[in-house]
Amino acid sequence: MNKNLGMIMNVAIGGLIATGVLASNNAIAAAKEKPEKCYGIVKAGKNDCQTSNTACQGSAKKDSQGDAWINLPKGTCEKIVGASLKPKA
Repeated sequence: MNKNLGMIMNVAIGGLIATGVLASNNAIAAAKEKPEKCYGIVKAGKNDCQTSNTACQGSAKKDSQGDAWINLPKGTCEKIVGASLKPKA
């Protein structure tokens, strides 16, 4: 009985380790992809970098400002309503 319990514990621990390794590999792969600029969806003051009128992050004056952008994982921007890969007028 104790021998079986030890084997079950080893299998469970091995499974947890494998899950952790797989999860970290997915996170590393996602981090290596170049993010894309997504325009027109930021909250006021929450943009990642410059707008057409300013040169610093956090400078968006209003919500959904067309020239303010944030970095998102590639392919995400196109899934968001109102978002654009190019600045809006």
